[in-house]
Amino acid sequence: MTSGVIADSIVNLCGAIGLAVAMMTFYRRDPRSPLTRRLLLALGVIAILFLDRGLAWWTGSRLLDRLSVIPASLVPLGALIVTEGILRRHAPRAVKMAALAGAILLGLGGLFGLQRLAMPYAIALALFQLLGFATCALLLATRDRAALMAAENRSIGRMAVGALVVIPFILTDFRTLFPDIPVRLGALGALLTVTVMLIAGGGAETRRHGLAMMALRLISSGLLGLAAAFMAPDVDAAQMVRFVAVAIAGVLTIGLMTDALRALFESQEPGVLNSVAASPAQTREQLIAELARHPIFESARRFRENELALYDPPLLHDFLSTRRVLRRSDAPWGLAPTDPAAERMVSLISANNASHVIVLGHDPLDLIVLAVPVTAADPATETALALVRRLLALTPEAK
Repeated sequence: MTSGVIADSIVNLCGAIGLAVAMMTFYRRDPRSPLTRRLLLALGVIAILFLDRGLAWWTGSRLLDRLSVIPASLVPLGALIVTEGILRRHAPRAVKMAALAGAILLGLGGLFGLQRLAMPYAIALALFQLLGFATCALLLATRDRAALMAAENRSIGRMAVGALVVIPFILTDFRTLFPDIPVRLGALGALLTVTVMLIAGGGAETRRHGLAMMALRLISSGLLGLAAAFMAPDVDAAQMVRFVAVAIAGVLTIGLMTDALRALFESQEPGVLNSVAASPAQTREQLIAELARHPIFESARRFRENELALYDPPLLHDFLSTRRVLRRSDAPWGLAPTDPAAERMVSLISANNASHVIVLGHDPLDLIVLAVPVTAADPATETALALVRRLLALTPEAK
């Protein structure tokens, strides 16, 4: 087995695993959506294609190689089905009939031996797939924008661009047409596409963070592949490309699996806001008692004004009147270190080994002092504390 065949097999097997993980993620996000079902169908066909090809090339099985033409010919039909779901309307009948007829003819033709005519068959299959993707991109680009929401139009625009970007990756799968290609990159293009699709599902800030992490993964894995290539004997440009492609495909697949597993664990262990949202508490005391069950609030202690006599409550009134959540790391909170109010607040925090103070009331004073573990001190936790404070402040006291 040559290094090119090994690289092709690994990249395609990584693509199959990555797409399977992406399918589970999409299903977990919205299992009942008609668009989700269409998307899972299309991704399933492509995942089977990559799995079949990877196993066929790894084992040298001619049967598996011939079977792979069936999912390969169904890819344009799957893309068209997803496009219809996104646009919420049917594609032209002629387009659907062409996609179905092409899938049947090319699939059965390849299965029954047309692959012996390697060059004509490869050209026909490549043109069919490219025309399928180009048609889907055209349907997305010429959509009725007024019939869709602004968020849908933005998502469709990104998908149309993605459909065009993935075409060069698809072309590398046809080694009959391009015999000098070092490694087939169709599966790598699919991994990049589903990774971007998963990132695009979040808000603007989440997308920026996701794209930054994706860029880091691509750059670091590419450098890792280059470094590994220099450890092999007789390194040439083709070998470097193979190492880089395998490294990037592997890292993207591992990233998809890690992200999916993290999301699963987080869903099984509700965060602070989820705990508050699911709480049946009717009063502030009940809600605080409910929060105490969460790890972040295990050390929380509530102080009313009569319990703050040692810290000069009248002095703290003005200091806390414009503040909602105080962090120990921000002391003295814009005041001089010797300011009496700052000194007393630092003393209160130190006496309770706390990291945060949540101000529930200003007159009379009503504070929650707690220690957030350093392993949980991140921007998301800070935002959750601010929202919890607002919810507690709006929750009525017991009568």
